Amino acid sequence: MKRLKYLAIALTLVEVILVAALALDVFLARESVSAYSYSPAYYVANSDNIDSSSYGPSTQATYSLDDSYLAERWGVTKIEAPQAWQTTRGDQSIIVAVLDTGISKDNLDLADRVVAEVNFTDSPTSDDLYGHGTHMAGTIVAIAPECRLMNVKVADDMGKCEPSLVARGIIWAVDHGAKVINLSLSLVASPNLEEAVNYAWSQGAILIAAAGNKGGSEPSYPAYYVNCLAVAGTNENNSLALLSSYGDWVDVAAPGFNIYSELPQNQYGYKTGTSAAGAHVSGVAALVFSVAEDSNGNGAINDEVLWAIENSCTPIAADGVGQGLVNAFQAITETVSSPLL
Repeated sequence: MKRLKYLAIALTLVEVILVAALALDVFLARESVSAYSYSPAYYVANSDNIDSSSYGPSTQATYSLDDSYLAERWGVTKIEAPQAWQTTRGDQSIIVAVLDTGISKDNLDLADRVVAEVNFTDSPTSDDLYGHGTHMAGTIVAIAPECRLMNVKVADDMGKCEPSLVARGIIWAVDHGAKVINLSLSLVASPNLEEAVNYAWSQGAILIAAAGNKGGSEPSYPAYYVNCLAVAGTNENNSLALLSSYGDWVDVAAPGFNIYSELPQNQYGYKTGTSAAGAHVSGVAALVFSVAEDSNGNGAINDEVLWAIENSCTPIAADGVGQGLVNAFQAITETVSSPLL
């Protein structure tokens, strides 16, 4: 009995140490990147949203659809992307803009898919020297492997970013053909940023934004804006992921805990945060875009894509996650069978 008691105490201490380590990681990130929040990527006032990450030495090919691939990327299976692939794996005409720290040029799985890039920062390169944007791009392509990417670098090599740069990046992306805009970042409110979001929506794009990693219901931007789809993070048990923001302003949830994806220098590793959750939804949006039609005759299909994603979610017990957990297969099924608007 004493041994069992000591074992239980030891296990409890391990759990406490793990949580403390994550909290310390967040604290240190706040101290070193004062203008950035990384629940995605960047912040201009407070840095309450920092994704945690760990690197792995794996250099295996990413897109062979075997059991080991799906085992590593549990989020891909959780949202039933493999079932959706029976209908579509995306399309080369669908461009997903990744507004982030860049996309690594040395990872051929991703570099070959980048059709356009721009650098709005003071960094001398559009390459990803920080690691966040590459990770997001890898998750998007893991879900929609036939889509193409647009590298819009709006955060510098320390992860710092400003709303004005994101606004410029959104406009540039839409004007250059992006249909899905991944915003794995959390900023302060900005009129210019909101105007850019509204412009992108009016031009037929869908904007996916991380809800943030503040662990509460305080709104994050641009996720809070009406024309953004705000995404909370979940774990493998369909519970709210550690530190994920939530609230009545959140639209959907997606996997955002211990997510495996590409990193610079042809490496792979794990990140936790609503950044990754947003990237999952951007992948789903790219799939839906490839089969959606303008069912209401308004000249755009981003509204059909949004409707399909929101109305095909799997309800979960977590509070403040909108319609629930996104489901790629059901979203595709809704789109091809009864695109109602």
